[in-house]
Amino acid sequence: MATEPPALEAPLRVLLPQILPALVVGVASALLFLGISELADELKEVLWDTLPDALGIGSYSSLWVIVMLTASGLAVGLVVWKVYGHAGPDPAAEGLGGPPSPPGVVPGLLLASALALAGGVSLGPENPTIASAIALSYWLGRRVAPAVPGAFWVSLAISGTLGALFGTPVAAALVISEALVGKPGPGSLWDRLFAPLLAAGAGATTTQLIAHPSFAMGLPPLGDPGFEDVLAALVVATLAAVFGLLACYAFPYVHRAFRRLKHPMLMLPVGGLVLGLLGAFGGQLTLFKGLDQTKELVSSIGVYDSGELTKLAVVKVLALLVAASAGFRGGRVFPSVFVGAAFGLIAQALIPEIHPAVAVSSGVLGVLLATTRQGWVSLFVADVVASSPSMLAVLCLASLPAWLVVTGRPILQLDEHGHSLR
Repeated sequence: MATEPPALEAPLRVLLPQILPALVVGVASALLFLGISELADELKEVLWDTLPDALGIGSYSSLWVIVMLTASGLAVGLVVWKVYGHAGPDPAAEGLGGPPSPPGVVPGLLLASALALAGGVSLGPENPTIASAIALSYWLGRRVAPAVPGAFWVSLAISGTLGALFGTPVAAALVISEALVGKPGPGSLWDRLFAPLLAAGAGATTTQLIAHPSFAMGLPPLGDPGFEDVLAALVVATLAAVFGLLACYAFPYVHRAFRRLKHPMLMLPVGGLVLGLLGAFGGQLTLFKGLDQTKELVSSIGVYDSGELTKLAVVKVLALLVAASAGFRGGRVFPSVFVGAAFGLIAQALIPEIHPAVAVSSGVLGVLLATTRQGWVSLFVADVVASSPSMLAVLCLASLPAWLVVTGRPILQLDEHGHSLR
């Protein structure tokens, strides 16, 4: 009689063949992200430094900000109108992942994203890069290994790109873990996370070796937290969540207003003009995706009073809503981090006794919970921003009342009919 194979043999036969595809997709996703980021940075230097210097115009003068944002709307509008695939579906309905698009959509989507990033639009690179990685990974994977389920390639692309974006595989593991909750599947959770985590690690390592990214904001570390730190985090995170929800409730109305213009050569230039006016009013810190601007803002603690910080937070929220509603291709996580940091600094300016790390990280936590409804990722980003190990326990507590405020309410994403997702 035949003997049973060892219990580990079946899982090993499943997991070992996943190693090479995970490594390839992870590295390729990171290179895609780094390539589009480098292209946007080079173009940004030309548009905001070289060109205005040649014309004798201040790089961030009100006139130049309005001209550049309007021109960005025209350029992205042309791509959406004329390039094959129209730069993908409506970005307001896109999150961190989704069904694969045809590979022919990718060049237009990446071009539209690079133009928006370079032009100062208040959106990040995450959504277009993830969508492009999914499209390419799914298309190539299905041709190389047609017997492998398409969802496998999608999960590798999402994980690899998230690892590249954040410079660590932790965020990808958290996102995929949330996605797997309640979904039946063979093997343990770690068996199902094996390939995505490997892709995320490969993506993160590639980014670290080439670009050395950092989310650390240079905040003074929190020592042993006291009762007053916990109380401050509870209050700031909850109020920041309420502030973030205001944007979520406003999103479908702003989106509907731009959809009435119908044509991309109307929606995007008009959106660019509005963004230019907002940027001229809010100043340089309210432009671009927000990560570098968040670091600059946080390094200037005590420079801005509560009124100036409120202006920055409100202008950035409005710019985010306009950019996402008008059809600019980009993600909403990075600008939301800036909004959360500005909100936390408002609290710190009003009550200087609040520790800066508590104020900023709690503000980021609350706004991200409201806008993304992804609890683990919100906690992860808020903790990374604080760069203080003792903050994690405080943020876990602060997330609870903030979650009670946001759960079941709209997020900063719409369905295909323009209605809020919950």
